[in-house]
Formats: sequence, C-alpha cells, structure tokens
Amino acid sequence: MDKKLQDKCLKVAVKAAHRGGAIALKYFRRLKNISQKVDAGLVSEADRDSEACIIRIVRKKFPHHRFLGEEGGLARGRGSENEPLWVVDPLDGTTNYVHGFPFFCVSIGVEVLGEVEVAVIYAPLLKYTFTAQKGRGAFFNGRPIRVSMTEKIADSLLATGFSYQKKNVLDQEIRDFSILAEQSRGIRRAGSAALDLCMVAWGIFDGFWERELSPWDTSAGALLVKEAGGVVTSFDGSPFRSSMRSILAGNPAIHSHLQQIVNSKDSRSD
Repeated sequence: MDKKLQDKCLKVAVKAAHRGGAIALKYFRRLKNISQKVDAGLVSEADRDSEACIIRIVRKKFPHHRFLGEEGGLARGRGSENEPLWVVDPLDGTTNYVHGFPFFCVSIGVEVLGEVEVAVIYAPLLKYTFTAQKGRGAFFNGRPIRVSMTEKIADSLLATGFSYQKKNVLDQEIRDFSILAEQSRGIRRAGSAALDLCMVAWGIFDGFWERELSPWDTSAGALLVKEAGGVVTSFDGSPFRSSMRSILAGNPAIHSHLQQIVNSKDSRSD
C-alpha cells in the first residue's frame, strides 16, 4: 500500500472509529438487548450498530475493499481477494462495557495480503485515539509513542487476559499467571486485548500475552506495538499474523523473557 492510500485509509478509519465510539457512548449504561455468544462472551445492540456504522462509512469511500467484523464475519467488496481487508472490532471489551467499566474501545486494522498497514483504536470514554501506519510510527492523540525501556522482569508491569473457552486453557493460563505474578512487579487483567496492546505501545505495560483471540482483537494493536518499537509474535516466536489464536507482545527484553515462560513444554503456542 502506498503512502497516499495509507493516509486515505487512516483518515477514514479514524472517522469510522469515532462514529462507532459515539454509538457506544449513546448506549452506555442504557442497554436493553444483551445476549451470550458461545465461547465468545457478550454481544449487545451497541456492538451491532457500531459495526454497521463503521462498515457504511468505509464502504462509501472504498466500495471494493473487504471486511472482517466480529459481528458480521467476512464481507466481500466489489473487488478481488487482493483488495485491502478491514478488520473491525466495533466494541472490544463488551463485558466491561455491559458492566459499566470504562475500559473498552473500537479497533480497526487495515490489512493487505496479510500485512497490517493501518491501525486505529479509539477508547471513547477515555478520549484516547491510537493510530499507526506501517513504517511510519505509532501515535497517541497525535503524539508519537514508544514501548518501555524496562529490561528486568522484576521491574515490569504486565497484562494478560483469560479466554472464554475456560475448559480448554484455564489451567495453563493460571499456571503462567502464577509464575509471572511472582516474577514481575504486577499483572493487570483489564478485559480488552486491543487496549492492552495500546498500553504496551505506549510504554505503560511492558508486556502482554493472551490465548484464544481472534483477528479483530489483535490486528490493529499488533501494528501499534511494532511501530512503537516493540516485538509481536506467537508464543513460539513466529512473526505476528492476525490469524494467530495467541499473541505475545512487549518491548524486546521483556518479550524474550515472557516467551520463555509461555512457550514452555506445558504451554500451548498456537
């Protein structure tokens, strides 16, 4: 993707994320329709309306592009399989949102042939807008951001999440949490993978790991971390792809230490 198209996609993604966030604010603490998805958490009218709004805005400017949304799945545009793919989470942190906890966001990543080129994550209650373009840096509310310089795990603040598929991975998640809670300064489990990745890019969290995620959880956040100087891989060290089910992100030193723990022979890495 050339710089001109990157810039155009970024502008549209910011507009769409802010409009989607406005819908989330409209429904916040006023929800009437909440349902449970199998092994995937809650969904509400805010999720569905936000995603529909985002796709309308993007389609108006890019009718040939494709979409992968948490609520709507894969939707083809008028173009070919090589057209950019917009990976959209209209409300990451829905459980937080439903309970009134203000850590939730809209996440939009734009991918070309599997590579994330543009990222926007917007937390409407916090008024935080994170943006990144491949090869051009990461930003918080227009200001450049970098990952932390923390080198020792004992000095680190980490973040993680627990899968909704508790029967499959909970024991392993608890094992990793226990080891790293003892070694690090602290661990936060705030309930939004996209915002956790933003906090790594911003140098607040030194590292983040989580299993059983989906592309809309990680696409935008992974680019932010990489453009902020961090490392993003699978648990076994493979380069990030949004199709991965698990993610490990951090500054270079902390990422290396985390990988030793979560990629041990007792850990799942795919």
